[in-house]
Amino acid sequence: MPEDVAGSDWTDAQVDLIVTDYFDMLALELRGEPFVKAQRNAALQGLIGRSRGSIEFKHQNISAVLLRLGMPWIQGYKPMANFQRALVDGVERFLAARPALFDNPVAAVASAGLAEPTSLFFEAPPTPGFEPTPAPLERIVKKFDPALRDARNRALGRQGEERIFFHEQATLRAAGRADLARAVRWVS
Repeated sequence: MPEDVAGSDWTDAQVDLIVTDYFDMLALELRGEPFVKAQRNAALQGLIGRSRGSIEFKHQNISAVLLRLGMPWIQGYKPMANFQRALVDGVERFLAARPALFDNPVAAVASAGLAEPTSLFFEAPPTPGFEPTPAPLERIVKKFDPALRDARNRALGRQGEERIFFHEQATLRAAGRADLARAVRWVS
C-alpha cells in the first residue's frame, strides 16, 4: 500500500479514481448487480493510499454532490454535505466526459443493461432538499441545457404514466376482468 497521505489534500488523480469507482458502483446498484463495498474500498486504499474511513467519507461526499444535482446516488452512502471543491471538480470532469449521465441518468444506466422487472415496486419518495445549489455546483449545472433536461424528465414522466396505465389494464385482463380494463382512464 502506498504511504498514508492522511491530512493532506486529495490530488486530482485520487479524486478521479474515487469518482470513477463511485459511478461504477452506482451503475451496478441501479442494475441490481451485487458488489461488495469493502472490497472496492480495499482496492482504492491500495491505489490512492487513503484510509478506509477517508474513502467512506469521500463516497458520502460524492452522494451529497449527486443529491444536490438531482441525480441518483448509492443508497449505502448517506450524503455528507461538507464536500470540497476538488470533489465537485472531479464529478464535473467525470460528467463532462459522459454527458448522457447528467442529462438522463436512469436512461444512461438502462442503455447499459438495466431491465425493468415484470412487477412494479414502489419506494418512499425522496426527501425534499430546499437548500440552494452551492456556487461550484452551479458551474456543472450551467454546462448542460436545463431546458433539454426538463423536456427529457417530462418525457420520462409520461413514459412512467403510460407504463402504469398499460400495467393496470394488463393486470385486470389477466384477472379475467376485461370489462374493468376497458374502464381504466389515463388522467394526469
